Amino acid sequence: MSDYTLRPVGRVVSVLTDREQAPRQPDEGAPDAWLVFDDQYAPALDGLTPGTDALLFTWLDRADRDTLAVHPRGEASRPVTGVFATRSPDRPNPIGLHTVHVLAVTGSRVHVQNLEALDATPILDIKPILTPDR
Repeated sequence: MSDYTLRPVGRVVSVLTDREQAPRQPDEGAPDAWLVFDDQYAPALDGLTPGTDALLFTWLDRADRDTLAVHPRGEASRPVTGVFATRSPDRPNPIGLHTVHVLAVTGSRVHVQNLEALDATPILDIKPILTPDR
């Protein structure tokens, strides 16, 4: 197999700093956050507008990359399940996938609603969710 190189394009700015205290899903109390892109990527944000729903890809840099199976949601009462069948952040390639709603775009900063990613999480990419009218 080949190795692949991913380069972060920015970082999340959030009040969430403790993995144990962070909500597991956006609808479980995740706060609004800022996506701060490196200035060189500001032109790539052209056309991303408030009201857009998007997929945000992050690198879960605090994840355990050796974990292959977990109790879903950390609940010991649930049977151990392979990480590829869960949303666990601990996995061989800890790519975070988040659905976000864009509130504002200011220069190289994007304000989003309900993001459960921790502060300083590296951003890999953002892509609008396509609808039939787009």
